[in-house]
Amino acid sequence: MFGKTRHIHIIGIGGAGLSGITEILLDLGFHVTGSDIRESYTTEHLRGRGATIHYEHAASHIQGADVIVISPAIPADNPELLAAEAEKIPIVRGAEMLNEITRMRYSVAVSGTHGKTTTTAMTATVLSSLDPTVVVGGKLMNGSHARSGEGDVMVIEADEAYGSIEMFYPTVAVVTSIDADHLDYYNSVDEIGETFLKFINKVPFYGAAVLCLDAENIQKFIPRVKKRYITYGLETSADLIAEGITVEGPTSRYRVRKNGHLYGEVHLKMPGRHNISNSLAAIAVGLELDIPFDRIRERLESFQGVHRRFEILGEANNIIVVDDYAHNPAKLKAALSGARAGYKRRIVAVFQPHRYQRVRDLADEFSRSFYQADVLIVTSIYSAGEAPIENVTAEKLAQSIQAHGHRNVLYVPDTDEVADVLMKITQSEDIVITLGAGDISKVGREFLSRLQAVN
Repeated sequence: MFGKTRHIHIIGIGGAGLSGITEILLDLGFHVTGSDIRESYTTEHLRGRGATIHYEHAASHIQGADVIVISPAIPADNPELLAAEAEKIPIVRGAEMLNEITRMRYSVAVSGTHGKTTTTAMTATVLSSLDPTVVVGGKLMNGSHARSGEGDVMVIEADEAYGSIEMFYPTVAVVTSIDADHLDYYNSVDEIGETFLKFINKVPFYGAAVLCLDAENIQKFIPRVKKRYITYGLETSADLIAEGITVEGPTSRYRVRKNGHLYGEVHLKMPGRHNISNSLAAIAVGLELDIPFDRIRERLESFQGVHRRFEILGEANNIIVVDDYAHNPAKLKAALSGARAGYKRRIVAVFQPHRYQRVRDLADEFSRSFYQADVLIVTSIYSAGEAPIENVTAEKLAQSIQAHGHRNVLYVPDTDEVADVLMKITQSEDIVITLGAGDISKVGREFLSRLQAVN
């Protein structure tokens, strides 16, 4: 079926996107090798699935490879990439490889600057009776970034970083949000919006776009959408809406109405209006694919969430510890608003900024993103391989947050010291939430372990 291509080598195999692609390639019968700079749970999981993985980059690792797969984050001087170029081995980006795989199926691509991982997982859950193949950026509760199904449907998370989203040609295109992010690649929010518009208008005549009407930057380009579309949101003017919303603890209830027709109530085991919005996108896709509403409701009510998306790590001494991947202003506000709506507790947030460029480009927005936190701890910036930028520091960000009106901001640069600080400042009935795309989750786990030891 795949001609003479047998051996695929993946540079950066442990990354969220590439690891999911690796699992699908293994399921398709390819021999997969790869490299990464460090061992992780993900790479060990892939090794258990049959991938050969090297924990360094060396030209010798590509020997025998028919195709090389890379992420846009791989630098041009990577020795494996240089060797592949010298040997004229085809090199494809991860998004391009994923798009090639989706050509085999009826594809649902979920995109947006925030909310796409949870929405992808929810959509896959809603469509579970179709036995879909799934590739998601976050880790599913089974510890995997992907699953291979026997059905004709494929559900994928389509990332907008580095323009990757332009490579996809989905049957159903979902857009959850458009906000300022990845400004190291895009020049403005308007440019990001134009990229999403191109993505939507690639939908075939028999497909559809599913668009969040609550997002202002999506509203702007709806008049220019050339394909059939369905809107959803918490605003009453959308095609599919949630009404009668109640949030209590880690749960939400709401009624679903589409174009005036009341379908019924959904009980979601996740807090926050943003997760209700995410679930509406999944419902819209389910109805589009003729899944009965009762089955959609049943599957959503069984949904357990995604790792690092408002993941409740545990509770000890009447303190709840939560971990969340939020790392840009919109995601941070959503996570903290969800905590505020669901829990009548003091919120202690620990934020690890991610990438110097993001902190520089979104400094003003970051400074106004933490008002829902009663106490905020800011750690040093997680570089993700970037070189430091002059005058861009976490300490200055913490000072700016305080200058914008936050009364209780602590700068604790060393993440190894944060658990000590939390042990001193937290009190019964607090909720502690760690926030960031780096390694900040280790702080929440260590703090919870310390609480349990005291208990």
